[in-house]
Amino acid sequence: MAKMSSSKLSEPLQFAVQVVQGRWFMVFATFLIMAGAGATYLFGVYSKQIKSTLGYDQSTLNLLSFFKDLGANVGVLSGLIGEVTPTWFVLLVGSAMNFTGYFMIWLAVTGKIAKPKVWQMCMYICIGANSQNFANTGALVTCVKNFPESRGVMLGLLKGFTGLSGAMFNQIYWAVYGNDSKSLILLIAWLPAALSVIFVYTIRPMKVVRQPNELRIFYHFLYISIALALFLMVMIIMQKLIAFSQAAYAGSVAVVCVFLFLPIGIAIREELLLWNLKKQPVDPPTDVTVQKPQAIEQAKTEETEKTDTPCFGEICNKPPRGEDYTILQALLSVDMLILFIATLCGLGASLTAVDNLGQIGESLGYPTKTISSFVSLVSIWNYFGRVFSGFVSESLLVKWKMPRPLMMTLVLLLSCVGHLLIAFPAPGSVYVASVIIGFSFGAQLPLLFAIISELFGLKYYSTLFNCGQLASPLGSYIFNVKVTGMLYDREALKLLARKGMTRSSVKELICIGSQCYRLSFSILAAVTFFGALVSLVLVIRTREFYKGDIYKKFREESEDP
Repeated sequence: MAKMSSSKLSEPLQFAVQVVQGRWFMVFATFLIMAGAGATYLFGVYSKQIKSTLGYDQSTLNLLSFFKDLGANVGVLSGLIGEVTPTWFVLLVGSAMNFTGYFMIWLAVTGKIAKPKVWQMCMYICIGANSQNFANTGALVTCVKNFPESRGVMLGLLKGFTGLSGAMFNQIYWAVYGNDSKSLILLIAWLPAALSVIFVYTIRPMKVVRQPNELRIFYHFLYISIALALFLMVMIIMQKLIAFSQAAYAGSVAVVCVFLFLPIGIAIREELLLWNLKKQPVDPPTDVTVQKPQAIEQAKTEETEKTDTPCFGEICNKPPRGEDYTILQALLSVDMLILFIATLCGLGASLTAVDNLGQIGESLGYPTKTISSFVSLVSIWNYFGRVFSGFVSESLLVKWKMPRPLMMTLVLLLSCVGHLLIAFPAPGSVYVASVIIGFSFGAQLPLLFAIISELFGLKYYSTLFNCGQLASPLGSYIFNVKVTGMLYDREALKLLARKGMTRSSVKELICIGSQCYRLSFSILAAVTFFGALVSLVLVIRTREFYKGDIYKKFREESEDP
């Protein structure tokens, strides 16, 4: 009797272990890690503090912004480390880099250390931003490999939570620190690092399991994330109309935390179904179940034959689209070149717009709190763009065989409209521009990552995923530092000359007026339009590939839960 009682007592514990070790709890943990991995999008909020405290002009600030984008997008190192080390090691390295980089920036801005040289600040922000790639490689890439048939919706959700990160961090820092953007840098330093450490052993590769209701579960996650995004949007609007106290911000953060932890309920529900399924009597084996292991063995044999090819061999003898390319085969392919050019134009221009949002608002005479609203709007619509491109492109692909690159073309055309609204501003147009730029910027990332996984396979996805976004920091450097920053400073100097002043007579170079960004954002609109035309070439090249069943091999290799 005592033995039976002990057995009954151990059941809840066994179930709890199953939940924590399960696939769906891993997905929940990944949501939290990705929600903390969007600190780079908050640069527009605290960049003013860096500029004024350290006495930078706009070109220097944009140089710092470039190194942020360089760190955030050059993830080859994290990709290569992810190929040869366990996931927990990748996450720990990213956590250490995040804390070190942003903590040093906080020390510099608060005057706790001597004023660093420009190259040192560039190094600090590059290291801090590069940690985002370790979070992507450790968490996002692992999730895509664990759910290969749902990669579009998975990428949309995970990058969506990253997109919401900026708005969530804004709420937290107002609740904890009040109106102190220097402390926001400190928050960015410790919170994402802590999340990676807490879930360091939860994120890991698992066997691919074909679960019939998998897509329905992801839609439940989507509904929760949409509710979170809508709540944040309501809060932003209310905070603009009403003066919130610190306690009111704390209440807002409490609701955000409830939404973030709701996916645990879904994870428990799904594991409970599996728990009850295991308790049911096992049916005697049939002919169908006898044949399945043979099919799996055959698939494994074929996979072994494929992996015999060395990673850097047979560069010219490329496999068909959808098969596993080697790293060099993928990087030297025409498809990757087209993606590189489209990303250079599209993401490079969008990053420039996001990074300059604080100065754009300032030049048009908006108060600091309104500029913070612009950044939050970009963050929220960044989320909507990501989940929209992930779920909608997946649905159109499955139902209508619509090539995913075609969605990228449409998104880039939409982005042109946002750039033109900043180039030729009207009353309130920056709000609309923030929404459009946030949406189109967010939509590009899941599309880029999904296209890479579909065209070049998942075997070396850790590296190819990170190589795919290398064009983004290059585009940011060209358009942000060499175009936008220089043209802004030129307009600011003209303004000083009209007042009979010189550069040496002012500490900070500021441009006020609609002319500050007119030419630069007209150029960005033209460049983005060219990127849309380039991506259209990829649509033509891949239309036959997307007409086929691109997920067939994953269905054959998957196991039942």
